[in-house]
Amino acid sequence: MGNGKWSGSVGGILGAPIDKVWTMVSQTKKLPEWMQMVEQCTDLVGEEGMPGYVRLVSGFMFPQQDGERSWIKERLVSIDSSSHSYVYRMETSNIGLDGSLNSLKLVDYGDDSTLVNWSFEINPIEGACKDSIIDYVGFLYKSSINRIEVLLKQHSNKVEKCDLCGHLTYVMNSTCNSNLISRREF
Repeated sequence: MGNGKWSGSVGGILGAPIDKVWTMVSQTKKLPEWMQMVEQCTDLVGEEGMPGYVRLVSGFMFPQQDGERSWIKERLVSIDSSSHSYVYRMETSNIGLDGSLNSLKLVDYGDDSTLVNWSFEINPIEGACKDSIIDYVGFLYKSSINRIEVLLKQHSNKVEKCDLCGHLTYVMNSTCNSNLISRREF
C-alpha cells in the first residue's frame, strides 16, 4: 500500500486453526462479536462473500462530538476464501475515512495456530495528526484480533463424558484431564 496515503498494519498469532478463524472473520453477522465497538452490521446491497457486497457498520468505533454512533458503509472489493483474505473499502461514513481500504489476511502458522494480518490505507485527513489516526485504527484492529482468540476459545468449550469418573462434565478446549475439568454433574 502506498501512493501518498496513510497506512499501517497490525497482526497477531491466534491459537486456533485457520478455518475456524476464517469462519468467524468472513461472516458479516459475526462482526459485532469480535469487533466489540461495533453494535450492528447490516446487509445493504449484494450477496455476502461476493465482490460488490455492501454492508453498514455502526457503533462506537470512532467517538463523535455529538455522542451519536459512528457509521460506515463498506463495499467488499475482493475476497479469496482459498487464501483466506479480503479487502473492504469504506465508501461513505460520518467518521471522515471515506475511501479507506482495509485488508485482512490469514496465514496458517502451523500447530493449529493462525497469523492474522490486518492492514489499512487511509486518505490523509486535513487537520488531523497522521500518527494519532494510524495508532487509533491500529489499536481498534489489534483489540479485535485479540477478541477473536477469546471467542474461539469460548466456542471450543463443550460437554463430554469424563473418562476419569464417567460423569458428564464441562471440558475446556476439548482436553479432558483432572486439572481442566469443572466437576459439575448434569
